Amino acid sequence: MSQKPPPKKFVKTPINGTRFTLLVSSAKGGVGKSTVAVNLAFALQNLGLKVGILDADVYGPSLPKLLDLNEKPKSEDGKAMIPVEKYNVQCMSMGFLVDEQTPMIWRGPMVISAIKTMTQKVLWKDRDVIVVDMPPGTGDTQLTFAQEVKVDGAVIVSTPQDLALLDVKRGIQMFDKTGVKILGLIDNMSYFKGDDGKEYKIFGEGGVEKTAKEFKKEFLGHLPLNKDLRNSADEGDPLVHSKPDHEVSKLFKKIAEKIKLSFL
Repeated sequence: MSQKPPPKKFVKTPINGTRFTLLVSSAKGGVGKSTVAVNLAFALQNLGLKVGILDADVYGPSLPKLLDLNEKPKSEDGKAMIPVEKYNVQCMSMGFLVDEQTPMIWRGPMVISAIKTMTQKVLWKDRDVIVVDMPPGTGDTQLTFAQEVKVDGAVIVSTPQDLALLDVKRGIQMFDKTGVKILGLIDNMSYFKGDDGKEYKIFGEGGVEKTAKEFKKEFLGHLPLNKDLRNSADEGDPLVHSKPDHEVSKLFKKIAEKIKLSFL
């Protein structure tokens, strides 16, 4: 009786010029993950870390808008790219390389090639941590990072509604099966604070905490649905950077402190 071949071992390569790689993922679109990722990056910067942000969403890059960036990366040798810098954070996104309204009509192999380029051919310099804004789903981008990049941890972002959590649970299991350590879950758009001071649970309550407990993961905290957070994203100056003493910025700081303790 023939034996099954041993499982394939993947060689995981660190991102050059960086110490740690942190994925911010959700597996579900529309939960505010990109806004969380960018503000979390600046919260880590406020804790004294040198930070880079890699926008890994090839089909729907958000970083150019979130940081009001429209310049193209430079290259001294025509091969490796120098990341664009804003607010002392090094940045890379497919959105820097194509027009804002150009659709990326690419099959899987081209997406994988783009991810490899942004992780292997970008001259990141002296970064303590790269925060990677992951696309929705559990497809080619996720597998490329899980199998080929040395990832130090992943943070899962979700809203508390059941529909979002269905995909989030798939994402958790994908990371568990591929050996990526999940540092914890964040409940985004957890509540809306009205002018009356009351908190309104628009998308439900307790779902993310319950999911964290179900999968034996840490719950990192709640983030509200907040007008200032949305405005800062539209203006290209993240709230944690522009207003570090804002009540929402302080919530990001608490989450960043937990993350920093996980891998530093």
